[in-house]
Amino acid sequence: MDNIWHTVVWKQFGAAIDMLDNAVMACPDALWRQPVWHDPSVPPQRTEFWYITYHALFWLDLYLFGSEEGFVTPAPFTMTEMDDSTDSLPSQPYSREELRAYLASLRQQCRSVIETMTDEQAHRPVNFPWNEAGEAVSYAELQVYSLRHIQEHAAQLSLMLGQHGVPGDQIDWVARARENQESGGDDGWRPEQSATPR
Repeated sequence: MDNIWHTVVWKQFGAAIDMLDNAVMACPDALWRQPVWHDPSVPPQRTEFWYITYHALFWLDLYLFGSEEGFVTPAPFTMTEMDDSTDSLPSQPYSREELRAYLASLRQQCRSVIETMTDEQAHRPVNFPWNEAGEAVSYAELQVYSLRHIQEHAAQLSLMLGQHGVPGDQIDWVARARENQESGGDDGWRPEQSATPR
């Protein structure tokens, strides 16, 4: 793959992951087990803030792996997402620290995968039972799909926090992946603030 695509995709994928991390950091303890939305068709725990975070990270992990076969989550996480029953839910919510450690590990893995992806890896067909019409997609397209999935849930969690009075600067837009994830902020660039790309 052309080097510019490695950079562009990582900067935006990393930004989506960083926005998810911002939401996890900003979530008050009182909202950790609150539903993000109401859906009577699923167990209530599956709509809680902590679980939506776990859901987003689980699928990021699986899609980076690229196959159901051989995939396992790291401890203490379970394969709950592959089983719709209430029996598969964890006995207690995952902690902020556990989820942030999982996120940091996946962020590093994602960056490595994107920045080192070869044309052969990018074109590798992947197929999951839930793919539309059972059609295989390329591994590269799966990563773009995964980026959109992370951003979707980061936005949902941020919206919920904003509706509960969490200050906007704690859940602000991240324009590009942070160079230093521990910095707690993005690079400061906002496309609407400058007509000249940096």
